[in-house]
Amino acid sequence: MSFPLLTATAVVPAVGAIATAALPAAKRTAAKWLALLFSLITFALALVVAFRFDPGAGAPFQLTESHAWIRDFGVRYELGVDGIAVALIALTTLLIPFIILAGWHDADPLEEATPNRRWRPTQGFFALILAVEAMVVLSFEATDVFLFYIFFEAMLIPMYFLIGGFGDRAGRDGEEEAAGRRSYAAVKFLLYNLAGGLIMLAAVIGLYAVTADQLGTGTFSLQQIVEARTAGTLNIGTGTERLLFLGFFFAFAVKAPLWPLHTWLPGAMGESTSPVAVLITAVVDKVGTFAMLRFCLQLFPEASSWATPVILVLALISIVYGALLAVAQRDIKRLIAYASISHFGFIILGIFAMTSQGQGGATLYMVNHGISTAALMLVAGFLISRRGSRLIADYGGVQKVAPVLAGTFLIGGLATLSLPGLAPFVSEFLVLVGTFTRYPVIGIIATLGIVLAALYVLVLYQRTMTGPVKAEVTNMPDLRVRELVVVAPLIALLLFLGVYPKPLTDLVNPAVQHTLSVVDKKDPKPTVQVNAVPGEGRHGHAANDQDVEAAK
Repeated sequence: MSFPLLTATAVVPAVGAIATAALPAAKRTAAKWLALLFSLITFALALVVAFRFDPGAGAPFQLTESHAWIRDFGVRYELGVDGIAVALIALTTLLIPFIILAGWHDADPLEEATPNRRWRPTQGFFALILAVEAMVVLSFEATDVFLFYIFFEAMLIPMYFLIGGFGDRAGRDGEEEAAGRRSYAAVKFLLYNLAGGLIMLAAVIGLYAVTADQLGTGTFSLQQIVEARTAGTLNIGTGTERLLFLGFFFAFAVKAPLWPLHTWLPGAMGESTSPVAVLITAVVDKVGTFAMLRFCLQLFPEASSWATPVILVLALISIVYGALLAVAQRDIKRLIAYASISHFGFIILGIFAMTSQGQGGATLYMVNHGISTAALMLVAGFLISRRGSRLIADYGGVQKVAPVLAGTFLIGGLATLSLPGLAPFVSEFLVLVGTFTRYPVIGIIATLGIVLAALYVLVLYQRTMTGPVKAEVTNMPDLRVRELVVVAPLIALLLFLGVYPKPLTDLVNPAVQHTLSVVDKKDPKPTVQVNAVPGEGRHGHAANDQDVEAAK
């Protein structure tokens, strides 16, 4: 029996969460180092997964594990990864150590503890982060629909406590008002995602009933269902398939988040600490877009094609709406949150463009957005912790007193607006090209998101970093060593993947091709103009049958 590598990659952070939470209250520093150690071990295992994975192997899933779990209901403990899952597991396990380092003091005891300013359980903060990591990794690995659903929903609980229990300390209101806002944001996050999960549960049960009726034995296995559909032994009625698709897609659209199901995100990110905000948008939300590729498209190919026009319009609205609201924001963290809504619109646009460039670009966008948003949000968090305010108007001239902080903030912002030479540019370009080849009008309108991104990022930088130095930032310290350790690797990755994205494209492209084959979609053939000059063919002579045939 081979070593269960995928299970180990998820179990290690889960064990780390338990071990960190079990430490005595006085061992706060030890809890931080223990959590960091377990996160680094998890990242090392993820690297082993990446090196063991062979993109050219041809099998849809590798490093598979399959064990009977609940036999009577056809539930199995089935794990497997394709190139898309490998890339997202690597992203998740890479970001968690940086999230822990960035939040090193976010759960320290509050000064002058009173009934309204209680001591914050440091061990619980870092244990919850590791618990989220374990559940996200298992969500990327699960190839059993029911197993995926369990962890898709279970991650909401630790996230709820991270949002509601460890909020941002920067604000003008008192502790009671801040606690009320955190509680509201956490409850809204939970209710939105639970509502999506309940609808998905009904669809999961419906899928089981359909397989039990037609295959004789109900199953939740993604591979078994796809193979049965390909062989013709499983035929889901058109109406049933569309209803099941909508049940799955609704849950994933809430998690993604897609307009108009996005309204929980700005509050959750705004009231969280900056590391938790990164955990939300760079890690947890990726499960939604990943699941669209793995489950919506592969389980329900006909319904996916049927729903594509509406989904593309919703994605387009997300792109423009999120960018416009980002332009109007006065709060730094809410600006980044609305920018993320716009970026998720690009990701979903690429997925449902149903082209290899679009889906490949969407997968790269998931990774690159995670890195760029983490860099920008974490530097913004360092800035906010120094000034004690999230309002853009409270800053000015920071680059003169903290040039390294301002420089890293600028690079993170330029990556967010997809500047050529930085990683997100490649993915955004592929999404737009892939969309334009099949839906040219939507592709053209989507480019408006690029223009608006340049506006909100550059205006944010101008108002916070340039101009006269405000009195409140005169003595602002520059980035410290721990903060540089957090930011420098992320910036290095943005530069490396911006210049040389081949390692990622080689990893994800076979999985994208497999998904397109399941949906039975091929890239549109380019239209070739036969006559460059009226009446002339390819070599300047009159067009003839050979020229016309070549154009076909």
